[in-house]
Amino acid sequence: MPKMDQITPNPPPQGPLVVALAYDGLCTFEFAIVAEIFGQVRPELGPGWYRFAAAAIEPGPLRAQGGLRVEVDGGMELLEQAALIVVPGWKGIAVPVPEALLAALRRAHARGARLASICSGAFVLAATGLLDGQRAATHWRYAEALAARHPAVRVDAGVLYVEAGRVLTSAGSAAGIDLMLHLIRAEFGLAAANSVARRLVMPAHRAGGQAQFIDRPVPPPQEGARLAALLDAVRAEPGRDWRIAGMAAAVAMSPRTFLRRFGETTGMAPAEWVAAIRVDEARRLLETTRLPMEVVAGRAGFGSLQALRQQFRRRVGVSPRAYREGFG
Repeated sequence: MPKMDQITPNPPPQGPLVVALAYDGLCTFEFAIVAEIFGQVRPELGPGWYRFAAAAIEPGPLRAQGGLRVEVDGGMELLEQAALIVVPGWKGIAVPVPEALLAALRRAHARGARLASICSGAFVLAATGLLDGQRAATHWRYAEALAARHPAVRVDAGVLYVEAGRVLTSAGSAAGIDLMLHLIRAEFGLAAANSVARRLVMPAHRAGGQAQFIDRPVPPPQEGARLAALLDAVRAEPGRDWRIAGMAAAVAMSPRTFLRRFGETTGMAPAEWVAAIRVDEARRLLETTRLPMEVVAGRAGFGSLQALRQQFRRRVGVSPRAYREGFG
């Protein structure tokens, strides 16, 4: 067995640089999401994995929520090297964004960098003007304020994240994980996103939007457990016949009660939720197999190739064929 000083450490990653902004009053959880996903050494994903740095947008000392002091890797000069810049929340929805930061973000975007935000960080990206005429997400509590402050931005309070070209926004806090996994999936593929998600002990992709988390009556514990088992069954076998009558019977509810409880639990109608799960399965098959399109449609639970195309384009924005070509 080699001595400790003979063990070769993992070489540092050499991939794209991800820079998370740091500021006084830093949102600790949102920043930690970015640091955990992009700052962890992941030798299993090869030397091309992301590099990570924290950039201060103002002189220190910087404090984070929870009484933490923040030490950074540099200042806004790091934004000039970044492939991805993440705004992990913001000081407050009414706090102005420094013009120097807005100018740096615009320059980074102009040279090809991606910009992303978590939760209230959408107010920073909206202030750049780069979201004018585009859809954007933020926490559902802030959606009205964002729309009022930036009327040229089309705020969507029902989704977990939105990709508008190279500007991406996500909903409240934990939805930032969904967005970061989406970025990994787009750049490194499904296997890498699944690997990171497994380390985080969470799904690589969540169906539905943040509407399911808006204040609403909570189903009684027994009903919640039955619905959870049903949702797991749909995820496991999306190709089965999941009609409302059969699903209601499976959880011992009347169709009327089932529709109400399902909406309270997921924020979606059963048909919409099942369609989202089936599109997720189609994406997985398109990314990982060369099965004919008709077979993909059948295994994912769509009754026809036309149904697959319609639902896939509606939810993903491209045709199934174009999506597959993007994965080589």
